[in-house]
Amino acid sequence: MSDEQTGTAERAEPETAETPQAPVTTILLVRHGQTPTTGKVLPGRAPDLHLADAGRAQAALVAERLAGMPVVALYCSPLERTVETAAPIAEAFGLEAIHEPGLLECDFGEWTGRELAELYKLPEWATIQRAPSTFRFPGGESFPEMQHRIISAIERIRTAHEGKTVVCVSHADPIKAAVAYALGTHLDLFQRIVVSPCSVSAIAFAPGQAPVVLTVNSASSSLSDLKPS
Repeated sequence: MSDEQTGTAERAEPETAETPQAPVTTILLVRHGQTPTTGKVLPGRAPDLHLADAGRAQAALVAERLAGMPVVALYCSPLERTVETAAPIAEAFGLEAIHEPGLLECDFGEWTGRELAELYKLPEWATIQRAPSTFRFPGGESFPEMQHRIISAIERIRTAHEGKTVVCVSHADPIKAAVAYALGTHLDLFQRIVVSPCSVSAIAFAPGQAPVVLTVNSASSSLSDLKPS
């Protein structure tokens, strides 16, 4: 009588192969530090706006907070306040900050340099807050153009550093627009997102999958839980 007939034969376990994990690319979006006009003026792309003392302290702190992350590259908007924010991060990781125009602040056109207290009184301000996708700054950029620009920049950076962790130093509105895109949120709701000076927002990208927002506006807590597992 065969082993099969007696039921005593050992059956071989089916071979299983581990499914390889898709390489996860983590983009850490850092807003620049505080300037002398933060919260007072719409600076836009005006030149010669540097970090305030408080902003330099914020930049040093965010570099310390990022120190435990496996950062392989650093990009920043070409404006002075973002370049200065990127400097201590570059020093901490031994990297050169690459200037990426796609990370620039929104082009506010004729509104550049105007006081916020004055702009708040304009009827257009309600549109900016409630239906920004319909608004173009006079002589400047529209919010959809701004969002497309930063998403395109992030995609280029993600492709260049697949499976790695990269820091991008940018500005509040572009970062908010990028987070809204990653969340699948309509641009008209992006003003509900808060991005404070030198805060960190993180988005993870894996091939063939929707982006995952890991954190938004992180300004004080540890970032160690964002390390790829």
